[in-house]
Amino acid sequence: MNRIPADQRRALLVQAALRVIANHGVSGATTRAIVAEAGMSLASFHYAFRSHDEMMRELVAYVVDAESMASFAALRPGTDIRTSLRAGLGAFLDYVMADPFHEQVLQELMLYALRTPGLEHLAREQHERYRATAIELLTEGAAAAGVTWSVPIDDVARALIITTGGVSQAWLADRDAAAAARVLDLAATSLAALAQPAHAQPNHIATQESAR
Repeated sequence: MNRIPADQRRALLVQAALRVIANHGVSGATTRAIVAEAGMSLASFHYAFRSHDEMMRELVAYVVDAESMASFAALRPGTDIRTSLRAGLGAFLDYVMADPFHEQVLQELMLYALRTPGLEHLAREQHERYRATAIELLTEGAAAAGVTWSVPIDDVARALIITTGGVSQAWLADRDAAAAARVLDLAATSLAALAQPAHAQPNHIATQESAR
Protein backbone atom coordinates (compact mmCIF):
# COMPACT_ATOMS: atom_id res chain seq x y z
CA MET A 1 0.00 0.00 0.00
CA ASN A 2 2.92 2.35 0.68
CA ARG A 3 3.84 2.22 -3.00
CA ILE A 4 0.48 3.55 -4.18
CA PRO A 5 0.82 7.13 -5.56
CA ALA A 6 -0.78 9.84 -3.42
CA ASP A 7 -3.48 10.71 -5.99
CA GLN A 8 -4.54 7.07 -6.30
CA ARG A 9 -4.54 6.71 -2.51
CA ARG A 10 -6.82 9.75 -2.26
CA ALA A 11 -9.22 8.29 -4.82
CA LEU A 12 -9.38 4.96 -2.98
CA LEU A 13 -10.11 6.72 0.32
CA VAL A 14 -12.85 8.86 -1.25
CA GLN A 15 -14.51 5.79 -2.73
CA ALA A 16 -14.24 4.03 0.64
CA ALA A 17 -15.84 7.06 2.32
CA LEU A 18 -18.75 6.85 -0.14
CA ARG A 19 -19.37 3.24 0.80
CA VAL A 20 -19.13 3.94 4.53
CA ILE A 21 -21.58 6.85 4.35
CA ALA A 22 -23.97 4.83 2.17
CA ASN A 23 -24.00 2.05 4.77
CA HIS A 24 -23.67 3.95 8.05
CA GLY A 25 -24.46 7.63 7.36
CA VAL A 26 -22.18 10.63 7.64
CA SER A 27 -21.82 10.32 11.39
CA GLY A 28 -20.38 6.84 10.90
CA ALA A 29 -17.76 8.02 8.41
CA THR A 30 -14.95 8.43 10.90
CA THR A 31 -11.37 8.38 9.72
CA ARG A 32 -10.89 4.95 11.30
CA ALA A 33 -13.99 3.56 9.58
CA ILE A 34 -12.86 4.91 6.21
CA VAL A 35 -9.33 3.51 6.40
CA ALA A 36 -10.72 0.16 7.55
CA GLU A 37 -13.04 0.09 4.53
CA ALA A 38 -10.13 1.02 2.24
CA GLY A 39 -7.80 -1.54 3.84
CA MET A 40 -5.31 1.17 4.79
CA SER A 41 -3.68 2.45 7.95
CA LEU A 42 -4.32 5.79 9.67
CA ALA A 43 -0.86 6.84 8.55
CA SER A 44 -1.90 6.23 4.94
CA PHE A 45 -4.90 8.51 5.41
CA HIS A 46 -2.80 11.36 6.79
CA TYR A 47 -0.32 10.87 3.99
CA ALA A 48 -3.11 11.48 1.48
CA PHE A 49 -5.18 14.15 3.29
CA ARG A 50 -4.32 16.86 5.77
CA SER A 51 -7.66 16.41 7.53
CA HIS A 52 -10.98 14.58 7.52
CA ASP A 53 -12.60 17.85 6.37
CA GLU A 54 -10.35 18.00 3.31
CA MET A 55 -11.32 14.45 2.40
CA MET A 56 -15.02 15.33 2.71
CA ARG A 57 -14.57 18.28 0.34
CA GLU A 58 -12.89 16.02 -2.19
CA LEU A 59 -15.73 13.52 -1.83
CA VAL A 60 -18.27 16.22 -2.71
CA ALA A 61 -16.16 17.31 -5.68
CA TYR A 62 -15.85 13.71 -6.87
CA VAL A 63 -19.61 13.09 -6.97
CA VAL A 64 -20.59 16.51 -8.36
CA ASP A 65 -17.94 16.26 -11.10
CA ALA A 66 -19.18 12.78 -12.07
CA GLU A 67 -22.75 14.08 -12.36
CA SER A 68 -21.68 17.09 -14.42
CA MET A 69 -19.59 14.91 -16.75
CA ALA A 70 -22.64 12.75 -17.42
CA SER A 71 -24.73 15.84 -18.21
CA PHE A 72 -22.08 17.48 -20.43
CA ALA A 73 -21.67 14.27 -22.40
CA ALA A 74 -25.37 14.47 -23.32
CA LEU A 75 -25.04 17.93 -24.95
CA ARG A 76 -25.19 17.90 -28.73
CA PRO A 77 -24.03 20.96 -30.70
CA GLY A 78 -26.70 22.32 -33.00
CA THR A 79 -29.71 21.02 -31.08
CA ASP A 80 -32.35 23.42 -29.82
CA ILE A 81 -32.03 24.53 -26.20
CA ARG A 82 -35.04 22.55 -25.00
CA THR A 83 -33.62 19.33 -26.44
CA SER A 84 -30.20 20.14 -25.02
CA LEU A 85 -31.60 20.83 -21.55
CA ARG A 86 -33.71 17.67 -21.57
CA ALA A 87 -30.72 15.58 -22.64
CA GLY A 88 -28.60 17.00 -19.84
CA LEU A 89 -31.33 16.53 -17.24
CA GLY A 90 -31.94 13.01 -18.48
CA ALA A 91 -28.25 12.16 -18.20
CA PHE A 92 -28.27 13.47 -14.63
CA LEU A 93 -31.25 11.27 -13.73
CA ASP A 94 -29.65 8.26 -15.43
CA TYR A 95 -26.54 8.80 -13.31
CA VAL A 96 -28.57 9.01 -10.10
CA MET A 97 -30.55 5.86 -10.94
CA ALA A 98 -27.42 3.94 -11.91
CA ASP A 99 -25.76 4.65 -8.56
CA PRO A 100 -28.29 6.01 -6.03
CA PHE A 101 -25.79 5.92 -3.18
CA HIS A 102 -23.76 8.77 -4.67
CA GLU A 103 -26.68 11.20 -4.68
CA GLN A 104 -27.86 9.95 -1.30
CA VAL A 105 -24.42 10.63 0.16
CA LEU A 106 -24.42 14.18 -1.20
CA GLN A 107 -27.81 14.94 0.30
CA GLU A 108 -26.78 13.46 3.63
CA LEU A 109 -23.57 15.51 3.60
CA MET A 110 -25.52 18.72 3.00
CA LEU A 111 -27.92 18.12 5.90
CA TYR A 112 -25.17 16.92 8.23
CA ALA A 113 -23.02 19.97 7.50
CA LEU A 114 -25.92 22.37 8.03
CA ARG A 115 -26.67 21.03 11.49
CA THR A 116 -23.07 20.51 12.66
CA PRO A 117 -21.34 23.59 14.14
CA GLY A 118 -18.11 24.30 12.31
CA LEU A 119 -19.08 22.41 9.17
CA GLU A 120 -21.50 24.93 7.68
CA HIS A 121 -18.86 25.86 5.12
CA LEU A 122 -19.04 22.35 3.64
CA ALA A 123 -22.71 22.86 2.77
CA ARG A 124 -21.92 26.24 1.24
CA GLU A 125 -19.02 24.82 -0.78
CA GLN A 126 -21.22 21.97 -2.01
CA HIS A 127 -23.89 24.41 -3.19
CA GLU A 128 -21.30 26.66 -4.85
CA ARG A 129 -19.84 23.70 -6.72
CA TYR A 130 -23.31 22.75 -7.96
CA ARG A 131 -23.91 26.38 -8.95
CA ALA A 132 -20.64 26.66 -10.88
CA THR A 133 -21.33 23.38 -12.65
CA ALA A 134 -24.88 24.46 -13.54
CA ILE A 135 -23.65 27.77 -14.97
CA GLU A 136 -21.06 25.96 -17.07
CA LEU A 137 -23.66 23.49 -18.30
CA LEU A 138 -26.12 26.28 -19.19
CA THR A 139 -23.40 28.26 -20.95
CA GLU A 140 -22.37 25.25 -23.04
CA GLY A 141 -25.99 24.38 -23.79
CA ALA A 142 -26.81 27.93 -24.91
CA ALA A 143 -23.74 28.07 -27.13
CA ALA A 144 -24.62 24.73 -28.74
CA ALA A 145 -28.17 25.95 -29.43
CA GLY A 146 -27.24 29.46 -30.56
CA VAL A 147 -29.23 31.22 -27.84
CA THR A 148 -28.67 33.49 -24.86
CA TRP A 149 -30.48 33.64 -21.53
CA SER A 150 -33.06 36.42 -21.17
CA VAL A 151 -32.54 36.52 -17.39
CA PRO A 152 -29.30 36.38 -15.37
CA ILE A 153 -27.71 32.97 -15.85
CA ASP A 154 -27.22 32.66 -12.09
CA ASP A 155 -31.02 32.64 -11.68
CA VAL A 156 -31.38 29.96 -14.33
CA ALA A 157 -28.65 27.94 -12.62
CA ARG A 158 -30.43 28.13 -9.28
CA ALA A 159 -33.66 26.96 -10.91
CA LEU A 160 -31.76 24.06 -12.47
CA ILE A 161 -30.23 23.09 -9.12
CA ILE A 162 -33.64 23.18 -7.42
CA THR A 163 -35.04 20.98 -10.19
CA THR A 164 -32.30 18.35 -10.09
CA GLY A 165 -32.22 18.30 -6.30
CA GLY A 166 -35.98 17.91 -6.01
CA VAL A 167 -36.28 15.28 -8.71
CA SER A 168 -33.42 13.19 -7.35
CA GLN A 169 -34.80 13.38 -3.80
CA ALA A 170 -38.27 12.33 -5.00
CA TRP A 171 -36.84 9.44 -7.03
CA LEU A 172 -34.76 8.25 -4.07
CA ALA A 173 -38.00 8.13 -2.07
CA ASP A 174 -40.41 6.51 -4.55
CA ARG A 175 -38.18 5.10 -7.36
CA ASP A 176 -40.78 6.27 -9.90
CA ALA A 177 -38.63 6.86 -12.99
CA ALA A 178 -41.61 7.68 -15.21
CA ALA A 179 -42.80 10.44 -12.88
CA ALA A 180 -39.26 11.84 -12.66
CA ALA A 181 -39.01 11.89 -16.45
CA ARG A 182 -42.30 13.78 -16.75
CA VAL A 183 -41.08 16.42 -14.30
CA LEU A 184 -37.85 16.78 -16.27
CA ASP A 185 -39.91 17.28 -19.44
CA LEU A 186 -41.75 20.15 -17.75
CA ALA A 187 -38.53 21.59 -16.36
CA ALA A 188 -36.79 21.53 -19.75
CA THR A 189 -39.73 23.32 -21.36
CA SER A 190 -39.90 25.94 -18.61
CA LEU A 191 -36.15 26.65 -18.62
CA ALA A 192 -36.03 26.76 -22.42
CA ALA A 193 -38.65 29.53 -22.33
CA LEU A 194 -36.01 31.72 -20.65
CA ALA A 195 -33.76 31.58 -23.73
CA GLN A 196 -33.85 33.69 -26.88
CA PRO A 197 -31.87 33.79 -30.16
CA ALA A 198 -28.26 34.84 -29.65
CA HIS A 199 -28.64 37.89 -31.89
CA ALA A 200 -31.37 39.28 -29.63
CA GLN A 201 -30.39 41.37 -26.62
CA PRO A 202 -31.22 39.70 -23.28
CA ASN A 203 -34.23 41.40 -21.67
CA HIS A 204 -32.53 42.01 -18.35
CA ILE A 205 -29.67 43.84 -20.09
CA ALA A 206 -32.03 45.90 -22.24
CA THR A 207 -34.01 46.90 -19.19
CA GLN A 208 -30.85 48.00 -17.37
CA GLU A 209 -29.67 50.08 -20.32
CA SER A 210 -33.06 51.78 -20.84
CA ALA A 211 -33.04 52.83 -17.19
CA ARG A 212 -29.75 54.74 -17.59
